[in-house]
Formats: sequence, C-alpha cells, structure tokens
Amino acid sequence: MVVSNSSFELVNADALAALSKIETSSIDFVFADPPYFLSNDGFTVKSGKAVSVNKGEWDKSLGFASDLEFHRAWITDCLRILKPNGTIAISGTYHSIYQCGYLVQELGCRIINDIVWFKPNGAPALAGRNFTASHESVIWASKTAKAKHTFNYEKSKKWDAPKDKLLNPGKQMRSVWSIPTTPKREKVHGNHPTQKPLELLLRLVTMCTNEGDTVLDPFCGSGTTGVAAVTLGRKFVGIDLDKDHLALARRRIEAANESHA
Repeated sequence: MVVSNSSFELVNADALAALSKIETSSIDFVFADPPYFLSNDGFTVKSGKAVSVNKGEWDKSLGFASDLEFHRAWITDCLRILKPNGTIAISGTYHSIYQCGYLVQELGCRIINDIVWFKPNGAPALAGRNFTASHESVIWASKTAKAKHTFNYEKSKKWDAPKDKLLNPGKQMRSVWSIPTTPKREKVHGNHPTQKPLELLLRLVTMCTNEGDTVLDPFCGSGTTGVAAVTLGRKFVGIDLDKDHLALARRRIEAANESHA
C-alpha cells in the first residue's frame, strides 16, 4: 500500500524492500528510529504500574550477529539514497545505538554529533539494581567525511523551548536536550508503543534540513517525523511494516498538513 500526495508518501512494506526501490541520491535527510530489540519479556513502569516491555515481534532480538546485520543492511541502503551532502540521524538506547554508531563509521560516514535526549520524566528502574535509564541517544552523521552538510546554526541559537532547562537562548545549542516523553495531546489520533515527542523531531528537521528538502523515515511508526516535516515545509517519505501504525501516521500527518496548509 502506498498513500501519497504533494507533501508526503507513506509506504506499507518491509523497510529493506521499500528502500531498494528508492532512487539513489534522492533524499536530503534520514531520521531512523529502528527497533531497539528491547522486547525480552521484562517489565518497566508506566503510570506507576509495572507493564511488559514487549512491543511486538519486530522488536525481539535474534542475537547479536543477526541484529548487527539487520542494522548494516538498512543503514547501507539509507546511505545509498542520501544525496552527497545529505545526513542521517539514528536514535537508540545502549541496546542498539553502539552497533549503529560502529556501522555508520565502517560505512564511511562522519559522525557530526551524538545528541543526548534527556527525559526529565523517564520511568524508574523497577529492580533497583541499576541506574534509572533516563535518556536516549541520537547519532547525527554526514554521508561522507567531506560532505558539506546542512546545519541551521542561527535557528539553533534562537530555538524556543521553555521546558528545556538546559537551553541557553541566544547561544549555541548544546548536544544534550531535555525533552519530556510524548505527552497525551500528541496521542489524540491513537497510540504507538515507541512514539517520539514532536519537539525532538522539530529540532532535528529544523536544524538539519532546509525548506523544500525531502525527509525519509524507514521505520516511521506513528509518523512523528512526518508531522515535523510537513509542519516545517519539507516533503516526507515514511515506511512502516505495520499497516495499523501507518494508518495512525497518516491521520497525524494529514492533520498537521491541513493545519499548515
């Protein structure tokens, strides 16, 4: 299934199959939120209650070597479709981000920044046997070492986010961002187990792309990347294997598109 208009295209397919059909050097920016492979039958805390960490079959690890090859395959194809000066941002926790960081370097990219998304309202650790996990990482990398990547420096200095106590308005934006987890108002069209807050994607798309650029998300889930893209006047391509998730993404992106038409 493909849903498309002048602002966005959504593809219901396996990421590798869909990526293989995209033209080489046609995308300006990739944001990827791949499976973290966290569904291990454990428990976490949500709204003060213990809940399963299982997200779905797509989030279950098949072992270190298989997970590494999965990441290698989709990253390789994302780099193929990036324009010469394009960039890729990959989010993850320690379960996946180090594999992805190794691979982008092995594949010839230059890491521009590793961004820490600090969650001031992150869930506590149930077992009490480790530090509370309160952040995720985003690796931002250029396609090649010599690429002239986009970075809207002046916009980063003027970014307005009153809830981010780490921001220093008027000065350089630092690589640690304090952003609460996804609020209920961003889930009015439905729920997704790993939905990213819009603030995170608005920052990335604003700073790393220009108006009219094409943004791609190979694991688009609830479509937050697409919402940010169409809100900011970028074109968007989203891919997801789950048709229900893609339907949710469509509702959210169409609503954002209408409000900014």
